[in-house]
Amino acid sequence: MCGIFGLTNVDNKPVDIRLVRKTTAVLRHRGPDDEGYLLGDTRTGRAMSCGGTDTDPRLVLPSLSAFDNGPFNLAFSFRRLAILDLSPAGHQPMSSAEGRYWIVFNGEIYNYLELRAELEKHGFVFRSHTDTEVILAAYQHWGAECLSRFTGMWAFVIWDQPRQCLFLSRDPFGIKPLYYTFSERNFAFASEIKALLQLREASRRVNPICLFDYLDSGLTDNGNETFFLDIKQIPPAHCMTVKLGETDIARPVRYWQVDLKQKADISLTEAAYQLRELFLDSVRLHLRSDVPVGSALSGGIDSSSIVSVMRHLYQDTLDIGAFSFAADDPAINEERWVDMAGAASQAVVHKVHITHKELLSDLDHLIFTHDVPFKSTSIYAQHRVFRLAHEAGIKVMLDGQGADEFLAGYMIYHSSRLASLIRQCKYWEALRFWRAAAGYQNQRGVQLLAEACLKASPAKISRPLWELARRLYLQAPPNLAQFPRQLSRRGLTPPTPLINQRWFAERGAFGTINRAYEGKEILKSNLLQTVVETTLPAILRVEDRNSMAFSIESRVPFLTTELVSFVFSLPEDFLIAADATTKAVFRLAMRNLVADPILDRKGKIGFQTPEEDWLGTLRPWVEAVLKSDVAAQIPVLNIKGIEEHWQQVLAGARRFDWHIWRWLNLIRWAEQFEVSFL
Repeated sequence: MCGIFGLTNVDNKPVDIRLVRKTTAVLRHRGPDDEGYLLGDTRTGRAMSCGGTDTDPRLVLPSLSAFDNGPFNLAFSFRRLAILDLSPAGHQPMSSAEGRYWIVFNGEIYNYLELRAELEKHGFVFRSHTDTEVILAAYQHWGAECLSRFTGMWAFVIWDQPRQCLFLSRDPFGIKPLYYTFSERNFAFASEIKALLQLREASRRVNPICLFDYLDSGLTDNGNETFFLDIKQIPPAHCMTVKLGETDIARPVRYWQVDLKQKADISLTEAAYQLRELFLDSVRLHLRSDVPVGSALSGGIDSSSIVSVMRHLYQDTLDIGAFSFAADDPAINEERWVDMAGAASQAVVHKVHITHKELLSDLDHLIFTHDVPFKSTSIYAQHRVFRLAHEAGIKVMLDGQGADEFLAGYMIYHSSRLASLIRQCKYWEALRFWRAAAGYQNQRGVQLLAEACLKASPAKISRPLWELARRLYLQAPPNLAQFPRQLSRRGLTPPTPLINQRWFAERGAFGTINRAYEGKEILKSNLLQTVVETTLPAILRVEDRNSMAFSIESRVPFLTTELVSFVFSLPEDFLIAADATTKAVFRLAMRNLVADPILDRKGKIGFQTPEEDWLGTLRPWVEAVLKSDVAAQIPVLNIKGIEEHWQQVLAGARRFDWHIWRWLNLIRWAEQFEVSFL
């Protein structure tokens, strides 16, 4: 787990060594254990490995600063967080034995031992015990096809001298980040946006589409785009080849995707058994480490399953440290469940309590950590959990991210399952399911049916169905005004006078269009969209930044292609049962491993913070932000209207909503990153 950066000048002029060192220093938190550089001349193939201030003293390398005026038009840099093979043999950038391939790699390939044994049969000889060297050999042997053989998380770039190109790749779910910027002068890549912002060519102009999505719906991750117009990212499950010396803009290419046509013809019991075995194998692989491993624990089904499986696999031979956030508000406090899961798995549970004053004290660092605005203060709870783990000496953490998104763990998926039954004309089943789902944690039946009707309407709208949804919506409470736009945003602008609609219209920014769901399995189509396009990419980006801020490698054992593909092959009623139970097949898979009360839970809270109370207590700070010079200069916000909105919330004349934090965070982010709205 590390930080990577690279720069190559298209015009073949020497790279600026001081700039390379500056950008690498920005990434130091991602890898405090070692520092490495590669200088290359792409015309001749000459390569020079160099060291910096933090380079492992056991390595004898020339200093990077000695080559300020060298002929090198390419540079790679690397910050190492040593997890596997802690010796200097794990130093990067790393070259192949003959020196024709160089790599910088962030992540872990968990099945590297199996791949290494296979490659040894093909004649490869390894000098280290790292997964990095296995990636290099796999690329040499299989080319881009090697990606389909990896189980893990990764963002890596290979300088392929024989083909005169850079090969970039990101793991199937986007667990590890990889950003890039392309100009007529150079091409650069990095683990974080803040590193690329050190380049003159990467302006700080805001991306109107990403800004619209954030203000409108809280969406923060948008495929290839980022909040900065000139900085892109390799999307999950994509790779990209950049021809050296050419000015054509390279485009990412998808190398893997879930196949919804695959169907598993098995019973629920058989599915639960197979899922259990896949999950146990995944946790076993994710525990491979040469440093201590801990786990995040929220008390929900997913994190409780991880610590329970850790204990099941290693009985008394593994010390489990679990780390959690304990909210002071009883309405969102999950200590009861955390303590239950900790006791059942014989884990030592560490908890952190946080206050609004601590949020305010840490806010600038939090914004710097994440590079882009974030939609709620809940990420601060996770941020502090990773700080707690760091203080306990943990360098690797397992976390349950991703499970809710493909196992249908949220109640919002009830409407998608109901929509499937409506689309399939199973009206009696739909009626029974609607009644069960409406009673599941006292959901609003009108809202549920209206959402289902909207989702069940095909791209060419079924008029009767759409009219039913519209009439149901008119009966719904005012606070449910968002859901009619879940199916499709047809060129809408933010529906509020608090946003400068003209600014967005002038730039053609109307947000990301949500596809109408095709086929008869709307639930699985919805889950796939959540995994690939909307919720999961944002969750994983936040996970990466919060963990790496404290030099911790966070691993997510739910997210392997084998496990996810298997779940998507199952019937929808294995995911959400007829009685509206979410994650039905996984709950069954974990019986006798996880405490029954946890598996029988209906509610889900996670690391939730009392945002409304915090902002109310921080009223002087909120009003200072809204009255700041920066706020007045942001053309997309109607600050006067926002101030009135805020006062109405304080007076109880208007309900609190998530937009308030989005506006505040946007202002503070724009100030810290000197964002341009031209």
